[in-house]
Amino acid sequence: MQRKTIVPRPDWRQKVEEQGLIFHSPDDDSSPYWNESAYYEFTAAQVDELEAATNQLEEMCLKAVQHVIDKDRFQEMSIPASAIPVIISAWEKEPPAIYGRFDFAYDGKTPPKLLEYNADTPTSLLEAAVVQWYWLEDCFPKADQFNSIHERLIAKWKELKSYLSEPLYFANLDDDEDWMTTAYLRDTADQAGLRTEGILIPDIGWSSSKQRFVDLEERSISSIFKLYPWEHMLADEFGEHALLTHDKVNWIEPIWKMVLSNKSILPILWELYPEHPNLLESFFASPRWLSTYARKPKLSREGANITLTTNSGTVATEGEYGKEGYIYQALGGVPNFDGNYAVVGSWVVDGESAGMGIRESSTPITDNTSRFVPHLFR
Repeated sequence: MQRKTIVPRPDWRQKVEEQGLIFHSPDDDSSPYWNESAYYEFTAAQVDELEAATNQLEEMCLKAVQHVIDKDRFQEMSIPASAIPVIISAWEKEPPAIYGRFDFAYDGKTPPKLLEYNADTPTSLLEAAVVQWYWLEDCFPKADQFNSIHERLIAKWKELKSYLSEPLYFANLDDDEDWMTTAYLRDTADQAGLRTEGILIPDIGWSSSKQRFVDLEERSISSIFKLYPWEHMLADEFGEHALLTHDKVNWIEPIWKMVLSNKSILPILWELYPEHPNLLESFFASPRWLSTYARKPKLSREGANITLTTNSGTVATEGEYGKEGYIYQALGGVPNFDGNYAVVGSWVVDGESAGMGIRESSTPITDNTSRFVPHLFR
């Protein structure tokens, strides 16, 4: 695994915008989010290692969900009691789950280490599936890329066409990144032959007479992809309705993904698979025997409210999380390439490894100011 510098394509802004990447640069253009002045090069063996680790961890995570249900560990995860029977019901019925993203610390020399699993609402999808692929074709047409995300998404939607009631709604908040991710997923569903509709999360209504969620035209919603965390949904005004009518709506991702997107799954995985080469030591209580570790809120997103305790001091980020409690995780050794800390986002589509994207930050904590850097392998 090497980080190499390269001269960006002269028309890269126009090209990535045409591919749907609408927030490629901040307003001052100081540090582009899409950074093609560098790329990461892997070997085929390293790609094989990442793919194998992803598939094994996906299997382990599913077994961990069953463990949480069997041992009733929801309270440890700060999951509301009202959601538990719905989670169990959804798990047993196996409604469709489309995608997720494991975040790894990986340097190409030691086994990839799981930092967290973005199982409910992962973003940076378009960048990984489409934009970096076109970059590869323009810049390194003879090289390869670990990337079958697009094809796998379309194949999964085709498989679900007879299962889902149409139209299939795609819902998000009015945010550039959310718009982009949802629009891309909707496009893959369109390509699969599904009839789709877009709707903003605040525009989803509730019909007291129908006892159903409805769109702006009062049409019942029966199938919906929502780029909106389940824990936020349950805290909203209509959260109770989502629980009471769960058997009438195909929610994608399904509510059982709450278990995997919660960082409490990390200490549970460590309990179930101690010393596993792809796991970091993780605990619910502060590990006094560890001199370096990360403290993470169970529901933290975008690197918020994380504290790293290192041999040279502490690094912390601010945010609105922490009331739900914390977990503690040994530091994963995120590699530093000349001041660029790189995290591998390994994508799962339909339960199988599908590709990866690299995000890098100027600090060891990957947050919403991180940069996406394309990759290839030879």
